[in-house]
Amino acid sequence: MTTTVDAIAARQRLVDDRHYRYRGCAPDPDLPGMSAGDPDVPLDAWGPYTGDGAEAQKTRLDREKTALQICGRCPVLGLCRTYANTTVTETDANGRQVEHLVEPEGVLGGELALTRHRRLIARRHDTVTADTTPTPVGSMVEARTPQRRELLLALARETDPERVAALAGMDVRTANWHRSALVGMLGLDRDRATRDQLLAAAVENRLIPRSTRIRPDGPWPYAAAPTADGVRQRKIAPRRPVQLVLPALENVP
Repeated sequence: MTTTVDAIAARQRLVDDRHYRYRGCAPDPDLPGMSAGDPDVPLDAWGPYTGDGAEAQKTRLDREKTALQICGRCPVLGLCRTYANTTVTETDANGRQVEHLVEPEGVLGGELALTRHRRLIARRHDTVTADTTPTPVGSMVEARTPQRRELLLALARETDPERVAALAGMDVRTANWHRSALVGMLGLDRDRATRDQLLAAAVENRLIPRSTRIRPDGPWPYAAAPTADGVRQRKIAPRRPVQLVLPALENVP
């Protein structure tokens, strides 16, 4: 069996990415065997199933659904999907070169193994159908969740990360996670994307109405941040002004 150069390079790009450590399927540092994306979800959710006997269909569907949901907000979704769809080749008994997926089992890159196999078959036959068309990185289906819409609307109204999170009804860490995922889905640079660019892309892709009023902010690289304490925002834009909030004047701009 020969692993293609593309597969090796794709794997290397994935593990070398600075956001790889924040992937949803990474082991939780405090709970071995559970995922960092959701400490209530075991790493086995991504499969493949290795238990005794056949896995119950409902159990499998629930497991895969949970894994896909966590994949949807993963900061390295695109790189993981690219790697998962690369292939290896081997020579069969008749001397023919046969192409196989480098990762033929389990949930990877926000896709089921069946989805990846169907795509490979379609490539082999040079036939693409609606069921086998790849879901593009930055799928608007994943971006249109009510939670992410509320985050974008909050981001349009506020510039301070804590106020954005509070307005969206979530904690700062969760808000940062969703914001980082949206940046990737919309094809923006995670390190240089500004708040205005993120919101402009959201309007262009109809994630929020064109009539949405956006509070001016400035060209600060602000959009993607996996940390909860704002360290990465300060590292990217050390001179970004800080918005002070007085206890009795929370609603005053």
